[in-house]
Amino acid sequence: SWTILQLVEALGFCLENTDPRTRGRGIQLLSQVLLECHSLLQEKEVLHLVLFYENRLQDHHLVIPSVLQGLRALSLCEVLAPGLAVSVLKAIFQEVHVQSLLQQDRYTVYSIITNFMATREEELKGLGADFTFGFIQVMDGEKDPRNLMVAFQIVRDLIVKNYALGPFVEELFEVTSCYFPIDFTPPPNDPHGIQREDLILSLRAVLASTPQFAEFLLPLLIEKMDSDLQSAKLDSLQTLTACCAIYGQKELQEFLPSLWSSLRREVFQTASEKVEAECLSALHALSACLSRSVLSSDAEDRLDSFLSSILQDCRHHLCEPDMKLVWPSAKLLQAAASASLRSYHRLTHSILPLLLEQYNKHSQSSQRRTILEMLLGFLELQQKWGHVEEDESALLSLQETVCSVVFSALTDPSVQLQLVGIRALTVLGSLQGFLSPSDLELVVDHLVRLALHEEDSQSRGAGSHPDTRLSCISSLEREEESSQNLHSLQQRCLQALAAVSTHTSIVRETVPVLLQHLRNVQKGNSWRQAALCISVCQSLHRVALQCQQDAEGCWYYHQTVVPCLLAMAVQAATQESSHPLVSKALLEEEVLTAMVPVISAATTHLSPELAAQSVSHVVPLFLDGEVSFLPQNSFPCAFQPFEDGECLEPQRRLVALLMAFVCSLPHNVVIPQQERLLRELLALSCSCSCPFTATTASKCFAGLVNKHPAGQQLDEILQLAVNRMEPGLTEGPHRTQALILLLWVGLVCDQSPGLLGLLSDVELGPTAADGFSLLMAESPDVLHKGCHADVRIMFRQRFFTDNVPKLVQGFHGAGADVKANYLKSLSHVLNHLPKPVLVTELPTLLSLLLEALSCSDRVVQLSTLSCLQPLLLEAPQIMSLHIDTLVTKFLSLTSSPAMVAVVVLQLLPYKARVIRALAKPLDDKKRLVRKEAVAARGEWFLVGSPGR
Repeated sequence: SWTILQLVEALGFCLENTDPRTRGRGIQLLSQVLLECHSLLQEKEVLHLVLFYENRLQDHHLVIPSVLQGLRALSLCEVLAPGLAVSVLKAIFQEVHVQSLLQQDRYTVYSIITNFMATREEELKGLGADFTFGFIQVMDGEKDPRNLMVAFQIVRDLIVKNYALGPFVEELFEVTSCYFPIDFTPPPNDPHGIQREDLILSLRAVLASTPQFAEFLLPLLIEKMDSDLQSAKLDSLQTLTACCAIYGQKELQEFLPSLWSSLRREVFQTASEKVEAECLSALHALSACLSRSVLSSDAEDRLDSFLSSILQDCRHHLCEPDMKLVWPSAKLLQAAASASLRSYHRLTHSILPLLLEQYNKHSQSSQRRTILEMLLGFLELQQKWGHVEEDESALLSLQETVCSVVFSALTDPSVQLQLVGIRALTVLGSLQGFLSPSDLELVVDHLVRLALHEEDSQSRGAGSHPDTRLSCISSLEREEESSQNLHSLQQRCLQALAAVSTHTSIVRETVPVLLQHLRNVQKGNSWRQAALCISVCQSLHRVALQCQQDAEGCWYYHQTVVPCLLAMAVQAATQESSHPLVSKALLEEEVLTAMVPVISAATTHLSPELAAQSVSHVVPLFLDGEVSFLPQNSFPCAFQPFEDGECLEPQRRLVALLMAFVCSLPHNVVIPQQERLLRELLALSCSCSCPFTATTASKCFAGLVNKHPAGQQLDEILQLAVNRMEPGLTEGPHRTQALILLLWVGLVCDQSPGLLGLLSDVELGPTAADGFSLLMAESPDVLHKGCHADVRIMFRQRFFTDNVPKLVQGFHGAGADVKANYLKSLSHVLNHLPKPVLVTELPTLLSLLLEALSCSDRVVQLSTLSCLQPLLLEAPQIMSLHIDTLVTKFLSLTSSPAMVAVVVLQLLPYKARVIRALAKPLDDKKRLVRKEAVAARGEWFLVGSPGR
């Protein structure tokens, strides 16, 4: 309710008091009020206040901090009259010795300057170089990092916003460069959060802000580059790189020899990859800076002379027999060549012929590989500049020699040299017009040979290049007739075809070939046919993954592959149903399992419209035998996978393919006859005697329930499932099937009703224990996010909280014949629990885990060890309390006939005992056991040695 004038009058006694402390308190209160309400002041009020505060700058030093706070408040006023900002700063520069103030008060001065620079720029520029000189006096000697961050920003604004520096350029440089390189370590628990890197970047922004600093900065950078301190080297190199963005030839020319000398020495001699990398970046920046210079007719081309120096110092190292400095020289040359097209032409005209000559001079594969890798570096630079006219490019003039060298590398016995040759060939293929038609034919021949006939997997993988696709197709068909190495060769063809299928146009060629091959090999019953079917499915799966992001390719793949696979599987199933003695490869569990991810990957990325179109055919196929949409749909009998009858068992297996399709559909796709389908799957899962079919039916049921909208229909379906499971679990021939359904329904419902009680069942107990692994693990083909399933967060933690106490209680109350079931269940749960959660629960569970190690069940031992191993590293304080028991348990396992692992704690008191115990498994009949024993024993021999 008061005006500022009334406040001043009320404070009159304090403001005019002869005691400086009293005056200081009065001005402090006034300043605090101004900081709160400066936006409400009128112009005339601001004028009087400014004059008052300027006067007070001559007052006692105890008063000055409060005066500065008031001026900071006034510097924020929008109604500040013209000329007042200049008046305030002149008064501060003249009356206040800033560096004698406390940190907070110095910060206030920087804030006043910053505020005026943001709002009164033109007025301050009217001061000319006096403003710059005044600020230099303010900043000179500043040490606090908080203040330096603001001061550096002010200096950068002075330069970037073109304030007059006048004769004070060197002084401004000196007042900032004295902090270079930054040597600052923030104190522990620093509340201000200023890091060394913040100061480095802020100072670098100043030093690299103007070419006017070049004559002072470059000698400083050269000096620091030659220091022994790595941080100083790195800071200097990074600052030089930043400066090159604004410097020109004029600023650099005097210092180029010294700069090159320092950079060359660091790359040739440094033991630090960081320093080497920064040197190469700086050399690149220097070359780019010189490349930008516009030359007058009588000016010397500094780029040419600079590159000549680089060539003179590096070229001869490429020819030395010991090749000691080959790589450093090549890196320097490539860093300079990558800076501009001019520098690239200048260097490659000299270097490429030399490298080609050296390649032919050396006979060892390792030396040739080094030279070819250097050549590859220059070839990759050519890609950067795109198509180049023949008269400008050294590469085009050496086309024949380059191709000859690369082709020779592809036929070299050394796999590593072949790989570099393939990389070089990839680059050459990307250069428009470089390879002639005859060269392209040779390329295809080499790549086909590498993809199909090389024994080394790296060469085969690298040889799977798009140019091989037609040759692979013909080879696949031709080589089928040969019996020599047929299986291996066909697998390579399949892998190559999948690898090149990266575009819809290629997929349209390769997918029909893969499907035709599947039709050919599925006839018969030998393991080889089944293995080849699996290989084809693996290749089809890879193609599906490569198609997923392209809508056109995804739909082509889906409508081509899914009906074809279904048709072949239905053909095989109906033939076996009518001729039971004829086995078909496509009905093998392993083959059907390999087909599942193919169909799933082909479906997950379909648009809702196309998915709805497809589901309208697939579901009626399984429910009603509607085969009209399948290619070659003439089958020996009806397809009825959900009907009763032993002869229909082959058809029921194909529910796995139905599962792959319907469980991969997006949520918003309506499945026709869904309730009927769920009932059929439920019946099949509880009544089928084939474990594979019953399991896939249960999984399919669970996948559909997972996406089913909540409501009465879903409740009825789940109740129906419970009604089928309960009697099935109690008695009858299908108890295991009922248990599998229970597990999958429990997984969907995020609970396991009745599962704990089954652990004490002698017949179902082991299967129920294994079911805990299923409940905790990620489902690979049905209930995961890739299939659009609804996955609840934290479900593992909730499952642990709900069930582990009951497992522990059940274990203590269980009979000896079923205790292992509880231990196995517990191991499965703990194995899949996030490690941070497990560590917190460890003290209460460790005794039970140690008891599990004594269990005779090998699965329990393995599972428990896999729990304990990371805990030895993550919770050593807890584990160390049980060290004696742990070592005893581990050593007892080493002599077990079923050796499962050697997990040891490297602790000196147990060294001799462990070494003696590990001597026995050295003679074990299993090579893997002997290998692990040797490794573990070797580690224990080193316990207590220096550095261990």
